[in-house]
Amino acid sequence: MNRKTFLRTLAMGTLGLQHLEALANAIPVDSKEMPVVFAGHGSPMNGIEDNPFSRTWAGLAKSMPVPEAVVVVSAHWLTRGTWVTAMEKPRTIHDFSGFPPQLSAVQYPAPGSPRLARDIVKGASTLPIQLDHEWGLDHGTWSVIRWMYPKANIPVLQVSLDLKNTEQQHYELGQALATLRKRRVLIIGSGNMVHNLRMVAWDRLQDPEFGFDWAHDMNTLFKDKISKQDHKALINYRALSKAAMLAIPTHDHYWPLLATLGATHSGDTIRFFNDKAVGGSLTMTGVVFGG
Repeated sequence: MNRKTFLRTLAMGTLGLQHLEALANAIPVDSKEMPVVFAGHGSPMNGIEDNPFSRTWAGLAKSMPVPEAVVVVSAHWLTRGTWVTAMEKPRTIHDFSGFPPQLSAVQYPAPGSPRLARDIVKGASTLPIQLDHEWGLDHGTWSVIRWMYPKANIPVLQVSLDLKNTEQQHYELGQALATLRKRRVLIIGSGNMVHNLRMVAWDRLQDPEFGFDWAHDMNTLFKDKISKQDHKALINYRALSKAAMLAIPTHDHYWPLLATLGATHSGDTIRFFNDKAVGGSLTMTGVVFGG
């Protein structure tokens, strides 16, 4: 049984647990690298709403090769130390409240890959990563991935954000993951470039043109630095503008962008998508590097 047949059979539920270890076969090295993606995930409701953001995520998957696995650095897994999910069947985590029950009913039963998790740990020689057997896939991951790969037949792993690490170290996390691109692994950072929940204009959520001036300015500045591959400026974002502290009052949703940048290289093409503001103080802007 070849790998594609195995994954297809696994998705159909016709293999027993004793065969799951076969999923851990080393992912082959490919001369063509997978792209790297940063996705602005926004509200958990994007996980179930058919809207321009979710439709773009679905189209994004169709524009790139089918990966052997997906590794997501999510803004919603904050830990002491850096961890990677290493279970065979990661659970779907509903890490929110106050939303319709149909959102909490979502299940995304993608398999994991213990072998790939162990390879990530072994390959991260300069940045210690540990194996996790308890977390799963939070909405920073599944709200985007379920649109990209709705059959849930591709292994998905999550990598956490270490609360003690600096911006430079989160960039280095991406560097530690970068070699996975040649193994047909899609690396995704899931957060938001501009993310200030305290200043959301809730009465203008449906106005696609509305955004505070500082939010638009910072989003434009971030895109400019990304386009110029000025990663140093993005790592030291506080020095970019006084508005940076309004755009990033907390680090969690910005750090995945730095991890994404760390996994790129100078030869990558750069393409932006979902470049919209929501509620004035959030931006959904995403980026595809390479591919």
